[in-house]
Amino acid sequence: MGYEGKRLVLFDGVCNVCNALILFIIDRDPREQFVFAPLSSEIGRAALAKHGLAQPELDSVVLVEDGRAYSHSTAILRILGHLGGVWSLCWAGLVLPRFLRDWGYRYFARHRYAWFGKSDQCRVPTPELRRRFLASN
Repeated sequence: MGYEGKRLVLFDGVCNVCNALILFIIDRDPREQFVFAPLSSEIGRAALAKHGLAQPELDSVVLVEDGRAYSHSTAILRILGHLGGVWSLCWAGLVLPRFLRDWGYRYFARHRYAWFGKSDQCRVPTPELRRRFLASN
């Protein structure tokens, strides 16, 4: 399954915060504009390589849309902004300097496993949600 015409969200499959984020997006995305794949999947690795992002050094959620990839705070703000409603206010966060936004993002990312733990593997989606996740190896 490809992701043409969709917004691809790449995530850390063992991070409990990332898993919660994916479920949060799904619950607020009735138009099904987002599809998902772990960073470590074949699709994730290919998308990262295509956009010049090195996976071993990448500690971020990545959004791929319209032929561009966004990471760190920019990815999160764009994802939330696309959800519409009150979440559209997140677009305003993009006016803050990226180095400040990303400093906060990286601080959180460095501590997320200690604060929220991690799983041994990606959670298997329910059959209803499985179609939103791209096949991965």
